[in-house]
Amino acid sequence: MVYPEPFDLQEIRATFPPEQIPVVRTYTVRDLDVAAGTLAIDFVVHGDEGVAGPWAATVEPGTAIHVLGPGGAYAPDPAADAHLLVGDESALPAVAAAVEALGPDARGHVLLEVAGPGDEVDLPVPAGVELRWLHRGTTAHEAPAELVGAGSPMTTAVLALAESAWPEGRVQVFVHGEAEAVMHHIRPVLKARGVAKADFSVSGYWRRGRTEEGFRVWKSELARTEGD
Repeated sequence: MVYPEPFDLQEIRATFPPEQIPVVRTYTVRDLDVAAGTLAIDFVVHGDEGVAGPWAATVEPGTAIHVLGPGGAYAPDPAADAHLLVGDESALPAVAAAVEALGPDARGHVLLEVAGPGDEVDLPVPAGVELRWLHRGTTAHEAPAELVGAGSPMTTAVLALAESAWPEGRVQVFVHGEAEAVMHHIRPVLKARGVAKADFSVSGYWRRGRTEEGFRVWKSELARTEGD
């Protein structure tokens, strides 16, 4: 499909039939080199279903894509007393970028949920930051029900931290990953610990059983419900 230039996604959505609307997938920029004109994005390839994974596995150099953004406004605040960074594979690039932006005297915890040891990446952290890799034993989309949401390794780890080892002082929080775990189970724990809204960056990056289009509808419904 050839779209008019300059490319305007909002205009296309308003004027093109549904079957011709471009497919959009949201990713975190892992690295940006303005001088070199390069932008790095990490993809998780998990089977031959979906859109982004199969595309990333087969794309050839020189393929043209349209990039929109940036979005989001989170950045580690050096004035915070401690930092809590939590995520699964989908949030790993964002958490890694946040870790790299921490000062050498930063304190806190980094909790990262992946399938197993083979999915861990080299991620140096400041001396005062504890990094824990949480293994669910299977890929996210194949995980049994007991390892999703309330039973996910990252949910369990945040609950344990909140009960016995919560950092003192002002804690800045970044928690992103599977929506049920993040929005329904981890966020209430953070609110109960008194984390200020200004220190919250908590959002579901994806939801099991939904495409990004369906997930966007779900997030809109959730936001409307919470606003009632």
